[in-house]
Amino acid sequence: MFVKSAVRYFSAVCMIAASLSCGSGPGSFLPSNNGSGSNFPPATTPLVKLSADPFTNSSTQHATEVEPSSFAFGSTIITSFQVSRNPGNAGGSADIGYAISTDSGAIWQHNVLPGITVFQGGGTSSTVSDTSVAYDAKLGVWLISSLPISSNVQVAVSRSTDGGSTWSNPVLIAQGPGLDKDWVTCDMTATSPFYGNCYMEWDDNGNLDQVYMSTSTDGGQTWSAGVKISGALGLGGEPLVQPSGKVVVPFTTDSNTISSFESADGGATWSSPVLVANVAARNEAGGLRSGSLPTAQIDGAGNIYVVWADCSFRSNCSSNDLVMSTTADGTTWTTPVRIPIDATTSTVDHFIPGLGIDPNTSGASAHLGLTYYYYPVANCTAATCALYAGFISSLDGGQTWSNPTPLAGPMSLSWLPSSFSGQMVADYIMTSFANGKAYGFFAVAKAPSVGTFDQAIYTTQSGMDLLAAQGRNSSAGERPVFKAANTRFRTAVHSRTWR
Repeated sequence: MFVKSAVRYFSAVCMIAASLSCGSGPGSFLPSNNGSGSNFPPATTPLVKLSADPFTNSSTQHATEVEPSSFAFGSTIITSFQVSRNPGNAGGSADIGYAISTDSGAIWQHNVLPGITVFQGGGTSSTVSDTSVAYDAKLGVWLISSLPISSNVQVAVSRSTDGGSTWSNPVLIAQGPGLDKDWVTCDMTATSPFYGNCYMEWDDNGNLDQVYMSTSTDGGQTWSAGVKISGALGLGGEPLVQPSGKVVVPFTTDSNTISSFESADGGATWSSPVLVANVAARNEAGGLRSGSLPTAQIDGAGNIYVVWADCSFRSNCSSNDLVMSTTADGTTWTTPVRIPIDATTSTVDHFIPGLGIDPNTSGASAHLGLTYYYYPVANCTAATCALYAGFISSLDGGQTWSNPTPLAGPMSLSWLPSSFSGQMVADYIMTSFANGKAYGFFAVAKAPSVGTFDQAIYTTQSGMDLLAAQGRNSSAGERPVFKAANTRFRTAVHSRTWR
C-alpha cells in the first residue's frame, strides 16, 4: 500500500489557528490565563499533513505519530517517524512511517516500512522506535534506521535503491536487551577518502549507556561489529561527516554535559570524548516527555553546530532557552550562546529543538533553520500547559536570528499519546533544506473528532523562506546567570531507556 498525497490529499492548506480549527472539531483547546500565554499570537502558518495510521491492532494508541527525523538531497526530502505509539514500558510504536517529496516539498507521498513489526510485511518485532534518515550519494541508497523491539532490541536499517519508492526489510546491525537511540549518517563528499562510508551510532542502556559506532562501506548492506567508544557514556549522538572525511559525534552524557568524539580514519578508530559544554536544564511542566537531547548539523564548509535546551541564562533556571556551540575541527568548541527567540525575562520555555543548515551555505553566511517546541508560560500544569511548535532562522551562521514564527498550537497535553516517560510528541525533531527553503518536521496534536487521538506529522506547506524572514536579533554580550553545580534540574534521562 503506497498512499499518494499531494497537498489536496491533505485537505489543501491546513491553517493551524489558535484553536487548531483545521480538523480539530469540537472541544478545541482555548488556554486560560493561569499558565497558557493567552496573550501570545496564534499559529497561522499553512501546514501539510504527512502521515496516517493504517493499523487496527489493540496494543498501541492509534492516530498518534511521533518523533520525526529527516534528510534532504537535491530535490528529494524524506522524513521518517513512529506510527501508533505504544503506551507500555517497552516503548516504540506499531511501525516506522515515512513521507517523501521528490520536488522540494511540493507533493508528498507516505507509507510505512515493511518487515519490521508483526503488523506490517512479515516482521517479527513487537514494536519499533527511534528512526533517522541518511543518504549514500556514492551508491545512490537511502537509509532509514530504527530500533526493532522484541525480547531483544535491535539496531537496523531499511534500504531503498530506487529513490525511496520501495524499501527493503531491515538489515540487522546490532542487538541486545538495552539498546537505544540509534542515528545514521553517510559521507557525502566525493573528494573524501571515505566517500560513501555510512556510520551508525547507538547506546546500550543496560551497560551504563555505553556508546557504540558501526561502519558500512556498501550502502548499508553489511556493517562492522559495534565499536565501544572509550569514555562515552550517554545517548542521543548524531554523527556528522566533514569534507575531509572526519566523523564528529556530539552526544549528551551521563555527566550532565554535551560532549563529542571523532574518527579521522573512516571509523577504524575513535577518539575519547571532549567536552562541548556543561548542561543545566529544567523539566518541562505538565508531565511532557522531553530529554534535552542535542540536535547537530554541519554546513557546507564542515563547520558543526550543536543546539540544546538549557536554563543557564535564566534566573533560578526558571525556563529553558535554546543554546548553541560550534566547532570547525571537532575538538575545540565555542562557548555556548543563547539563541534570542525572546528575552531572558520572558516566561517562555523552549525545548526539543531540530536544527537544519542549507548545505550550499557556510561560515558567516550559513543559513540555519531551527524548529522547536515551546510553552508560552513555563510554570503551567498538565491541564493548563499550552504546547506550540515554532521556527526561527539565521542568515549569518547564528550571529543574528530572525523573529520567531509560531507554526502550530496551542495544543492541550491531553491530546498527546502516553509513553512510559510522559505525554509525547518527540524526543527529537528535524529540519531539512531543499531548494534553499527550510522544512521543519514536527508532530501536531488536535482535539480528536473521532477516536481518542488525532496527532500526525506535519511540515510547512511551502517551506520557510529565510530571505523573507523579519528581524535580526542578537544575544551578543549575554552571560549565563545560573550554574547547575552538578545538580541536573531535568529528570535524569539516562536512568532508563528513551525508546
